[in-house]
Amino acid sequence: MAKADEAATITVEGLQALLRAIRAGGYRAIGPTVQNQAIVYDDIDSVDDLPRGVTDEQDGGRYRLAHRDDEALFGYSVGPQSWKKHLHAPKLRLWTAERDGGNASVTPEAPPTDGLAFIGVRACEIRAIEIQDRVLVSDMYVDPHYKARRERLLIVAVNCGQAGGTCFCVSMRAGPRVERGFDLALTELLDGTEHSFLVETGSDEGRALLAQVPHRPASNHEIEAGEAVIEGAASSMGRNMHSDDLNELLMSNLEHPRWDEVATRCLSCTNCTLVCPTCFCTSVEDTSDLSGERAERWRRWDSCFTMDFSYIHGGSVRASAKSRYRQWMTHKLATWIDQFGSSGCVGCGRCITWCPVGIDITEEVRAIRGGDASTEDSR
Repeated sequence: MAKADEAATITVEGLQALLRAIRAGGYRAIGPTVQNQAIVYDDIDSVDDLPRGVTDEQDGGRYRLAHRDDEALFGYSVGPQSWKKHLHAPKLRLWTAERDGGNASVTPEAPPTDGLAFIGVRACEIRAIEIQDRVLVSDMYVDPHYKARRERLLIVAVNCGQAGGTCFCVSMRAGPRVERGFDLALTELLDGTEHSFLVETGSDEGRALLAQVPHRPASNHEIEAGEAVIEGAASSMGRNMHSDDLNELLMSNLEHPRWDEVATRCLSCTNCTLVCPTCFCTSVEDTSDLSGERAERWRRWDSCFTMDFSYIHGGSVRASAKSRYRQWMTHKLATWIDQFGSSGCVGCGRCITWCPVGIDITEEVRAIRGGDASTEDSR
């Protein structure tokens, strides 16, 4: 948390002024909204679009919205969507080909040029964006569409005030405190009738935005209150997982009987990979019109749980649910480290919540380790 001379405080009206300043700067503001009984990231125009007084209840295979007894605007954990949807699009046209008589032309899809402002990004989600950065723009193979989005991205983060029932970001060292990767970071403070936000700046652009918003220096009491909010979230994690030795643990247990056990429950529905904020697998499809004069190539999200994903001549490399679940979990927690230098998991808990049969990745690790809940810690 920032020192007293570095932090500011704004009111709910100040947050509205911040949204106006963001939009005036040419950004499309995207934030949490309530749609279809879930927290969904979508365009927002004002604070009235935010989930005021709404929280969520999450457990394995269970997600429900509920009413809070206050007017919190960010009083939930995370919903089914991640910011990946707006950076690494679920469906993207790569190029268009057209034939005119004997001539043919191919036109690549132009990268986007509009700026996005993400409002309400949690620490685990910033960590997920950093991981996708390493995969999609930090190597010799750069995704131009992702790169264009990232270069025109403004992040207004929010420190978590509560942990969800399936959260384990502390175990993955990915939250709940926002430490880097943001332009502005908010901590929501609710004290009786007082409703305000502690604000930290993380970039020159963030400081320029704050200068356009009515604010005042934060008091020591407000900074201490902000610390208490974050500590409360850290101490109330819904799950934990010893993560220091996952690469060695999983790769030395590739034939553990637990893989057979989880395969009897896994539906290979792909939910865990689609809600995961770091999974990046895609496939490519070509389409053409009936006249044969126009064709398009599209990229869409895919999953290591689908049979076709590992298909080569002769059949699928991973034909069983056991092999597909093992591939997902060992890549996410182990071989990802070999490829990219970090785990691919940020502890957001989405894969647990949105698994129809409630498969719990922390429970699977615990079973392979040979322990029970009392032997796991948050290291």
